[in-house]
Amino acid sequence: MEEFCFYTKGMTVGYGGTPLIREIELKVRRGEILTLIGPNGAGKTTILKSIIRQLSLIGGAAYLDGKDMKTFSGNELARRLSVVLTERVKPELMTCRDVVAAGRYPYTGRFGVLSEEDNRIVRESMDLVHIRELEDRDFSRTSDGQKQRVMLARALCQQPEILVLDEPTSFLDIRYKLEFLSVIQKMSREKHLSVVMSLHELDLAERISDQVACVREDRIDRFGPPEEIFSGNYISELYGMTSGSYDGRTGSLELEKTPGEPEIFVIAGCGAGTPLFRRLQREGVPFAAGILWENDLDYPAARALAAGLVSEKPYHPFSGEAVSQAKRLIDSCRQVVCAPGLEMMEGGLAGGLRELVRYARSQGKFSGKS
Repeated sequence: MEEFCFYTKGMTVGYGGTPLIREIELKVRRGEILTLIGPNGAGKTTILKSIIRQLSLIGGAAYLDGKDMKTFSGNELARRLSVVLTERVKPELMTCRDVVAAGRYPYTGRFGVLSEEDNRIVRESMDLVHIRELEDRDFSRTSDGQKQRVMLARALCQQPEILVLDEPTSFLDIRYKLEFLSVIQKMSREKHLSVVMSLHELDLAERISDQVACVREDRIDRFGPPEEIFSGNYISELYGMTSGSYDGRTGSLELEKTPGEPEIFVIAGCGAGTPLFRRLQREGVPFAAGILWENDLDYPAARALAAGLVSEKPYHPFSGEAVSQAKRLIDSCRQVVCAPGLEMMEGGLAGGLRELVRYARSQGKFSGKS
């Protein structure tokens, strides 16, 4: 296991001596990002708290650079591992800079006096997560998202070998989610920082992770690179989805399709139809769509939401059968529309789609715009 910066062997975690998850085998190389995913209550936070020794292991061990982590002194562990948990900290009468600077205390000695080098690292850590403008602000008067970035800066200030984060993006808006994870990715690449974290956002987990561990019931159900984990129907099985759908190829989540026979036929393609599909679903209008190649950007949403769908294999010419099937759906619908933008390029549509437009016009059903 020497090639791994962090790994576990037979680790069993739980509360009060009662096992929750057994025989946990995790492996992280230096500079890799490992993400835990799984349903609420599956035990992701319990695993992380056990790794950082906030909870005692029931069995097995966790190793950092080949050394059993239970043998580290508190100060040694603080120099090598830093933590950002979802629990809200409430430091009294501290500025944001004071909170960040607390990350240097494992290095400052008994009196906690910061050297010029320590101050430089504090400034650099605040710059990394874009919070220098908060330097003198009372930490208690910042937003949840700002607090989360301050706590990340404090963790980076420790200059750890491994960073442990529990749902670090929970309180961040879209902009700061991406900024936050970009910082994590940059640190892992440039500083060879190993990261173990949990995430609820599957699309982000798929994009940032080098390895993914799936927590299910009392075990790690799967462990591997995201391209293996986020494929087929596995994610739906992992989360026990009973309504709506998840597309493993695109990370797209869709609500349940509207039941009933299609009322509107949507000529779509190139991603132009997906917003319209979702609008019709919100309005409770069943619709049909086509003709779509199965690698078209609109295909995942159409497959999830359309009451009728005509498709072709990627790059295949639209067959006579597909065109005939689409015409039969048009016959049963009261209206035919082009997805926004496509009505402006009617002459540039594929031949089969132009034929559908002509057919819909001949039936008095084509309205062009939705």
